[in-house]
Amino acid sequence: MHTKNLDVHSYNILMGNHNKSKKILLLYTLVSLGFLIFLWVMFLTVIKSRHLPSTYAKESSRAVRGNIISADGFHLATTKKLYKAVVNTRYIDPDKKKLFVELFSIYSGIDSKTIEKKLSKRKGVVVLSYKISQIQAHYLKKLARELRRFKVFLELKNAKTGLRSIHGLSVIESGESREYPYGKLLTPIIGYPHKLEEDGYTSVSGVKGLEKRFDSELSASQNGSSRGKRDVNSYIILNKDSFTKAEIDGLDLKLTIPISLQIKMEKMLDGMKEKLQAKQLMLSIMNSNNGDIYTIASSNRFLPKHIKRSDYPSLNAGMIEYSFEPGSVIKPITFSLLLEHGLVNPYDLVNGHNGRFKIGRKVITDEHKFDWLSAENVIVYSSNIGIAQLAQKLSGYEFYEGLKSFGFGEKSTPDLIYEKVGSVPSPKRLENEIYKATCSYGYGMKANLMQVMRAYSAFNNNGRMVYPKLVTGFINERGILEKMPYEEQVQVISSVTAQRMKKILIKTVNVGTGKKARTAGLLIGGKTGTAHIVEKGKYVHKYNTAFMGFANDETHNYSIGVIVVQPTTSHFASQTAVPIFKKAVDILIEDGYLKPDVIKQPSTTYQGLH
Repeated sequence: MHTKNLDVHSYNILMGNHNKSKKILLLYTLVSLGFLIFLWVMFLTVIKSRHLPSTYAKESSRAVRGNIISADGFHLATTKKLYKAVVNTRYIDPDKKKLFVELFSIYSGIDSKTIEKKLSKRKGVVVLSYKISQIQAHYLKKLARELRRFKVFLELKNAKTGLRSIHGLSVIESGESREYPYGKLLTPIIGYPHKLEEDGYTSVSGVKGLEKRFDSELSASQNGSSRGKRDVNSYIILNKDSFTKAEIDGLDLKLTIPISLQIKMEKMLDGMKEKLQAKQLMLSIMNSNNGDIYTIASSNRFLPKHIKRSDYPSLNAGMIEYSFEPGSVIKPITFSLLLEHGLVNPYDLVNGHNGRFKIGRKVITDEHKFDWLSAENVIVYSSNIGIAQLAQKLSGYEFYEGLKSFGFGEKSTPDLIYEKVGSVPSPKRLENEIYKATCSYGYGMKANLMQVMRAYSAFNNNGRMVYPKLVTGFINERGILEKMPYEEQVQVISSVTAQRMKKILIKTVNVGTGKKARTAGLLIGGKTGTAHIVEKGKYVHKYNTAFMGFANDETHNYSIGVIVVQPTTSHFASQTAVPIFKKAVDILIEDGYLKPDVIKQPSTTYQGLH
């Protein structure tokens, strides 16, 4: 009995151990299975594409167009970056919408009612402004971070992806705006741009003037970009592993023209235009020795950002794009060619024919009647009859080549674009005595202001003709001025001829047609010109008047040119163009560009001339 009980007990123990082993095996199997499932899930997690936030960040910035800067350092044309402020209305907490509106209004300067109106117009993405300035954009980006911190924006689930995200206030570069801080100042020369759209970004490109001529130099060279690991605020951590490409803006264009002088000259022209009731007035002042332009002004200007239909005629730079028959200002050019070829002596006598002379079928008249006068006085008193007779001594080829050598019929300056170079009669045509006569006093040919200015520079620069220069050079990204070289001067007449012509032009001012240009203590010379205007192939009773000359002191030599287009109060250059020249000289004195010597009078320089 005892043995039987022992066997039963042993059996129970064996069965208990067996059951326990089963349980352990089951547990082990379950653990193993769980571990395998875990590994499988991890594997799937690794290989599955996930929308995890990148540990890297990338930023980009646009380079901008270069500035146009005056000689005295003022920005005449500059570029302002523009940003747009964008918000998704669905993410704004309704309880904090008013807070958002008020803060955005304070930071942007936009009226809160305007913001509320935009937000209420539609749900979803709303552009609050396209014209956020760079400084405003900086502060609005800071505001965007603060709004996130104060949970003004809700975290919402995307119905498509199932992911939760926050879309707050975004401030994005949208383009650039070309600004002209001084309004109409120098605008026919500066020109204007037009807008270009590329990938949602607005940039500008030059259309006229310096903006067009130097468009490639002014245009941005390289946009900036940065890439690297980001911190918790999504800022790029700048270290050896990050990459940065600097933005390179367009080159700045440095001009030879001081803004202070330009302002005064333009204001003077505005007043004289009203007084003379003229269509347009143009003035240019140039260093006779190197071609640097100090003033190139027109009474007809425009606002580059607000061009109206009535502004269209003013968009052209009249100094190079208005081609006209120059009239009597060509007489000194003709006379200098005669002197250069040894065909005339300044003291030769010329018959004035009492103010009326016939060449072929052409009757030539003078405003003032002369009997006899010296050859140089043909210039001093501006005799058409006198110069027409003297010009017959030149062959057609000599006359043509002479005018071409003085730069007529070719570009006057490389710094401006769309120049109308005018025309010179052919050598064959100039063999005709009538064409030779009329061309000798500025009819039958065409020129612009800068061409005549350039030609006259030879009289004030020992026979060497300079190219008008408006651009000093370019300022690069390091702030270094890279100067543009001067064009080579052309020895168009001998120094002896130039000196003789200079004395004749001084005499013209002191006793001849340019007397109103006299200024005590300065060496002033020049020549008046009046020419009929052609309309529909016929000369009409409308005129252009001109005065071309120079004003010098002991250390400065300036060539100065004035054109008055269709004055109505008078058609005499002595009453229209000469007073403008005189006012320009007075301004040069006031601003210290000329210093008269009141002791040494200029009249002594022409004593002995007849």
